[in-house]
Amino acid sequence: MKLDGSLAALVTGGASGLGEATARLLASHGVKVALLDMNAERGEAVARDIGGLFVKTDVTDEASVDAALAKAREAQGVARILVNCAGIAPGKRTVSKKRDTGELVPHDTATFARTLAVNLTGTFTMIAKAAAAMAGLEPVTADGGRGVIVCTASVAATDGQIGQAAYAASKGGILGLTLPVARDLSSFGIRVMTIMPGIFETPMFASVPDEYRQALEASVPFPSRLGRAEEYAALVKSIVENDMLNGTAIRLDGAIRLSPK
Repeated sequence: MKLDGSLAALVTGGASGLGEATARLLASHGVKVALLDMNAERGEAVARDIGGLFVKTDVTDEASVDAALAKAREAQGVARILVNCAGIAPGKRTVSKKRDTGELVPHDTATFARTLAVNLTGTFTMIAKAAAAMAGLEPVTADGGRGVIVCTASVAATDGQIGQAAYAASKGGILGLTLPVARDLSSFGIRVMTIMPGIFETPMFASVPDEYRQALEASVPFPSRLGRAEEYAALVKSIVENDMLNGTAIRLDGAIRLSPK
């Protein structure tokens, strides 16, 4: 599928980090981009900068998703590209010990459920609703392609560290749905791919002490640094443009394999 001004795209989590970089790259190729995010101030600023549309969206709320998609379709037409970057990354052990009392405390169910709701269920909700609209479009490739969906998992899906039970489970779920959803949507000419980023330079690393940052960088075999959001965006572009990429996940990680902690 060729990136040009005839295409519209939806990017969840588009107000910052991987989503923002992707939105900017797609827009630079003429694609009409709708950013779906909870951060209205930042999202509106990015949308203005790239000539796109911002819609405040809670991917865990079906009504919010429906309203966002309706607004995006009215303004830009039905999207042929969906990139799911919205996500959260809480850290909590399955059983932890209170420092003051030594009391053993189980991981709370609410945090676990919230993580799955945002990262996994939110991703699937966006896929199903966006794909239903894509499926009604005319094909735009010689093979009958109508659209492309890119999901964001993590290397934690297979290398989950201590304290990442909820996060790793949510990202493992994304990994697990990639092939069956690609098979489901194959009859409509809609491809589904997942990217598994390693350790990337995102807003959550802004306050990380230099010593810890250097240790993280050194843990990446090559190149020994944090990944750049632009590199994630470049892979999204490659996936959209390469019609044979479908139903699998790509590690984007500098060959890192996460240690237990």
